Amino acid sequence: MRAPLFALLGLLILAPARAAEDPAAAAVPVAPSADPTQVRPGAYVLDPDHGKITWSVSHLGYSTYYGQFAGLTGTLTLDPKAPEKSRLAVSVPLAGVITGSTRLNEHLAAPDFFDTAKFPAATFTATTVEPTSPTTARITGDLNLRGTVRPLAIDATFNQAGIHPVDQRYTVGFDGRAMVKRSEFGINAYLPGLGDEVSLRIEGEFKAVP
Repeated sequence: MRAPLFALLGLLILAPARAAEDPAAAAVPVAPSADPTQVRPGAYVLDPDHGKITWSVSHLGYSTYYGQFAGLTGTLTLDPKAPEKSRLAVSVPLAGVITGSTRLNEHLAAPDFFDTAKFPAATFTATTVEPTSPTTARITGDLNLRGTVRPLAIDATFNQAGIHPVDQRYTVGFDGRAMVKRSEFGINAYLPGLGDEVSLRIEGEFKAVP
C-alpha cells in the first residue's frame, strides 16, 4: 500500500506543492515532474486500473510463486506541509486474486486461505507517515485481513506527478514494498512448507479530485 496494502501505498508526504494563485494558471497543463516539491496537496482517488499488488511466496522451497491483486480502490489526502495530517485508505478485493491458474484462484478464495465468502476484501488504513528521504517514506497503518487487524509498514517511493497524457487528469504515482506474515492473520495452510512471509510490491496512481 498515507499508505495500504497498499497502500499503497500513499507514499504521500513529500514537500508541498503550491496551488497557482492565478485561476487561469491553474488550468494550464502541468508536465510530469519527479520533483516532490511540485506535488499538489489535496484529495485524490486511486485509479483502479493502476492500483495493483504483486505478491510472492516461497513454494515449498522449489520456486518463488507470484500472483497479483488488481482492481484496488482507495482515497488519499495529501498534506505535504504536514505529513502527519495526510490520509490513505485502500480496499483490496481478495476474490479477484490472479495466479494464472483457475484451480489455484479458487483454492485461494476458499477457507484454507482468504475465505472470500466471509471476507471479500482486505483493507489498509494509514496511521503515520515518516519521511525517509525527499522522495521516500515509511507508511505505517492497520491491515485488516480475514477479520484480523495487524500493523503493516510500507516503504513507499514517489515516482512523479503531473497531468496524465491519457486522461488529462492531475496524477500522482507511487511504488511501495511491504512484507506480510500470513500466519498472523490465521492463514496457516501448508505451513511451514509453503512460505509464511509474503512479499508485496505495490503500484498506485492517484487522480486529483476536481
